[in-house]
Amino acid sequence: MSNPNLDQLTAAQKANAEVMTTLMRTAFNGVERLTALNMAASREFFNNTLASTQQLLSAKDANAVAKLNSELAQPNAAKWMDYSRSVYELVADMQKELTSVMEAQYSSFTKNANSAVEKAKSSAPVGGDVFAATMQSMLNASTKAFDNMTGMAKQLSDIAEANMAAAGKVAAPAKTSATTAARKSAAK
Repeated sequence: MSNPNLDQLTAAQKANAEVMTTLMRTAFNGVERLTALNMAASREFFNNTLASTQQLLSAKDANAVAKLNSELAQPNAAKWMDYSRSVYELVADMQKELTSVMEAQYSSFTKNANSAVEKAKSSAPVGGDVFAATMQSMLNASTKAFDNMTGMAKQLSDIAEANMAAAGKVAAPAKTSATTAARKSAAK
């Protein structure tokens, strides 16, 4: 193996290691943010359950219990919606980060592949240009497929975001919950 090929291989391995490091860092950050969100939601659920139980135990009759149950259900539904929105936003942020890393990696790959095809064209023996044209066609097709997949992922993300926004408008906004506070502090 010649020295330039070894240098190219080393550079490619280094670039791949950097991409993997970035992907792992993004994944760990996402897990950390999700854990903080879940801990805050669990703490809030526990505290609300205790307060609700105390209120229900202090009720004097069945009518008071029924009234308390209906009063306690509304804030819990709003809090569940807030939690769901927080999880969705976290996942959407991670998806955007991962997509941007993958797009950059794919862009680098296609640039290197196009360069290799051009070198092959210039130094190809008779009939080698057919191989280079075939490789160029395959690269163009894979680029188009990647662009289509990226576009579809963005459309799906936009639809899900619109659905969450619509659902958020339907749910009555509750006071700032621990889940919302955890989401805001994790985003910083």
